[in-house]
Amino acid sequence: MIISQTLASGGIWMDLGGTQVLLDPGPGCIVQTTKRHFQPEKLSAVIVSHRHLDHSGDVNVMVEAMTNGGLNPHGVVFAPADALDPEPVLYSYLRKYLKSVVTLAENQSYSIGDVTFTTPVRHIHPVETYGMVFTTPRHTFSYVADTLFFKDITRYYRGELLIINTLFMEPRLTALNLPIQHLSVGDAVHIISELKPKVAILTHFGLNIWQANPIEVAARMSQKTGVRVIAATDGMRFDLSELDD
Repeated sequence: MIISQTLASGGIWMDLGGTQVLLDPGPGCIVQTTKRHFQPEKLSAVIVSHRHLDHSGDVNVMVEAMTNGGLNPHGVVFAPADALDPEPVLYSYLRKYLKSVVTLAENQSYSIGDVTFTTPVRHIHPVETYGMVFTTPRHTFSYVADTLFFKDITRYYRGELLIINTLFMEPRLTALNLPIQHLSVGDAVHIISELKPKVAILTHFGLNIWQANPIEVAARMSQKTGVRVIAATDGMRFDLSELDD
């Protein structure tokens, strides 16, 4: 999907009461940003859930854009330790453009203006990976990043909104007969049913979900879970005020 760009891989742009944060800037993020008339110089932070290219490929150009090529040094990059050393996803010359670079770790809390987020548990994935729970003055919502389903995953995520990376229709195995460490539709149904957010947004689709039509997949999941489930589309915007109803 990332190679064909059947769906864009630019990440998630969040405007949280004026605090603007970019999450997982994959390849094409700068193109999607300019196409949709966002203003990178207004970003306060870039968060990388893990070092894989589809989540970090454009982190350098977005730091360059956020800081106006270093003419306006500010902002923070958050990333796991193995994304920063020994093979960093962030170029060393860009670090001096930033206020700070913060290493994410399990069960920690971080602040960006009046927004806080926690990284409640390390996920099961080939590299160090964290989901997040965001808290703003008005809302709490969670992002479940790439992971193999594991026991008690629902203990760690909460809020009115759940954004969940869902790659497969069914669990998949590697050539060595080991599980590929991503969530399937059945895993997502279990998580959504347990957490019962007001809204769940599916994203990070693999080809088989795309072929099955994500909108129809989400509709069936809504029926199973009793929760409004939305399939993300390129450029989709979700207003958190919808959670106030």
